[in-house]
Amino acid sequence: MSNSKAYGEAAIENGAGSLNTTIEKTSLLKDFTALIKIGIVNSNLITTFTGLWLALHFTGQSFLNNLDIVFFTVAGSSLIIAGSCAINNYVDRDIDHLMERTKSRPTVTGKVLPVKVLLLGIILIGLGTLFLFFTTMTATVIGLLGVFSYVFLYTLWSKRQLVSNTIIGSISGAVPPLIGWAAVDANLDIMAWALFVLMFVWQPPHFYALAMRRVKEYRAAGVPMLPVVKGFKTTKIHIVVWVAALLPIPFFLTKLGIPFLILATVLNIGWLALGIYGYKIKDDIKWAKLMFVYSLQYLTIIFVAMVIVTLI
Repeated sequence: MSNSKAYGEAAIENGAGSLNTTIEKTSLLKDFTALIKIGIVNSNLITTFTGLWLALHFTGQSFLNNLDIVFFTVAGSSLIIAGSCAINNYVDRDIDHLMERTKSRPTVTGKVLPVKVLLLGIILIGLGTLFLFFTTMTATVIGLLGVFSYVFLYTLWSKRQLVSNTIIGSISGAVPPLIGWAAVDANLDIMAWALFVLMFVWQPPHFYALAMRRVKEYRAAGVPMLPVVKGFKTTKIHIVVWVAALLPIPFFLTKLGIPFLILATVLNIGWLALGIYGYKIKDDIKWAKLMFVYSLQYLTIIFVAMVIVTLI
């Protein structure tokens, strides 16, 4: 890891992410969105909003009469997630140059000074926490627990040391729907916890599939992802087991109605069938790509469906 760090620091000093590549000209906006990992912010925004929407619906409150809560929740959760991601970029700048999908980040190319990235992360988390404070104390505390689990438990501790890093990292990824619900109803309903569990269980198969596709990069970076340490055969078993664990979760969301229960069950069975198909297909990387793409579609469909069924 010391060689990786030395290389990363040299890359930052010289303003280059790789000895064999040139720095791509990017706008300030593109650099900013890369620093905060806008894709992660947007995907978590969907789950946060869904939690908030369902809490309003099942407590009999009007969406339009609570636009202030909606704003503070959406803005606050987005800011703390963005800030946490910026700090993650700051910490990982010494290994990001080794991975294709991260080698062009401003923290690697040297376009942004590391101390500024760290400061940006702290400011965004501070603002986000302030916004959440205007909702409920429960939502604020949950938000801060999410920050702690991502920055400290995952980024600073487990990511480079434990093969279980993905599972530990799943805690922070499962927090957003809880923030959304708690911002409206601090007495978290069982449905809120079902959303948390759904997000927690969804993440390992999603990220294990990604890790299989990027196994050479993770190995080069010294990150002990499951495929790196245990190989593809074991990883495929873990993926199928985690997908199977999703099957009972919709039955804790029966308040959303039979149509949603059927849809969620079909999506779960479809994902499980695709997972089992992985034992027959010879191309593990192709299978991993299919599983990764399915996981993204699954998340979008199931959370959007939760909102739609409450409108019918």
